[in-house]
Amino acid sequence: MDSRALIDQIPSLRRYARALTGDAWAADDLVQDTLERACRKWQLWIVGSDLRAWLFTIMHNVFASQVRRAPPRATVDIEEIATQLPDADGARDRAIDMQRCLLLLPEEQRAALLLVALEDMSYAQLSRVLNVPLGTVMSRLARARVRLQDLMEGAPPPAAGRPGLRRLK
Repeated sequence: MDSRALIDQIPSLRRYARALTGDAWAADDLVQDTLERACRKWQLWIVGSDLRAWLFTIMHNVFASQVRRAPPRATVDIEEIATQLPDADGARDRAIDMQRCLLLLPEEQRAALLLVALEDMSYAQLSRVLNVPLGTVMSRLARARVRLQDLMEGAPPPAAGRPGLRRLK
């Protein structure tokens, strides 16, 4: 395998890692962990298969493992500190809101949405990367889009430990 093919994937891996973690340092660590695992497991890659999908699968699995092992994060109620925050530029404020709302999505929904929106993956590629059926991919994307729109419009995030369920009429 030509190492150039692997190197060509690093910008996409960094972009996805940054969107997943919300932090440049954590993203770089995630990319490094992904590349280290890929190098250790290189013999598992099938020549001629989609290298990009294989690397994103590794990244997804590494990130999921890190999330499971991580201690719960502390949260701050924005309403409590709203008077202490400076006013922000509208466009920049919206970008910050988008990132905050993305980080409030459940991990599996955020991963699906980011891989389709940022990395322009097809549903079939996403199904392989996440190792879930195609119907699950479409369901996660639909729920992620609706939840993201709700969050951007000011809906409260779901209570800790409870998924955001809505009553059906």
